[in-house]
Amino acid sequence: MYFYQPSQGHGLPHDPLNAIIGPRPIGWIASQDAQGKANLAPYSFFNCFNYRPPIIGFASSGWKDSVRNIVETKEFVWNLTTLPLARQMNETSATLPHGENEFLRAGLTPAASRLVSVPRVAESPVNFECRLSQCIQLTGADGTAVDTWLVLGEVIAVHIDESLLEDGIYQTAKAQPVLRAGGPSAYYSIDEAHRFDLIRPDARQG
Repeated sequence: MYFYQPSQGHGLPHDPLNAIIGPRPIGWIASQDAQGKANLAPYSFFNCFNYRPPIIGFASSGWKDSVRNIVETKEFVWNLTTLPLARQMNETSATLPHGENEFLRAGLTPAASRLVSVPRVAESPVNFECRLSQCIQLTGADGTAVDTWLVLGEVIAVHIDESLLEDGIYQTAKAQPVLRAGGPSAYYSIDEAHRFDLIRPDARQG
């Protein structure tokens, strides 16, 4: 077994942590500042954390525009990254001056949301309109503050392309979601051929 202590370095060509915890869904986060200037950025440390109310969240290394905007306005939109949108998503990861529009840079269309003022990515087949519930600065086990911020938002509105619903059931693979893997450039998509089903065991049996 290869063993290392993260505090002393991993001794490998690339940190394996985010390759082991993966593939990871992408938090393609749209936000805007108090003056209405839009921002769009992907975050690979992203997931869903609660059913009712539905709460999603992403972590930002550093106090970036997305975090600043969301703390200012208390709103953001998550947009599903799909295989046809992978290059545009990657384009929005570029570090631009504050206020420069990533929608325009990536050739994406901002679409009006229903309940928040932040625009959605019109080309994305799924969007979650969110209101900020918490913004938490992470700390190490010793209590030392880390320059990373966990942004949690309650999903207050959901947009789904109806082509992804079959008999009312959302078809995950049909959406062709893009997932982040390890290393500087690795991504994956998923395929229905790799699906398998498990039924949760009933603890009362046996």
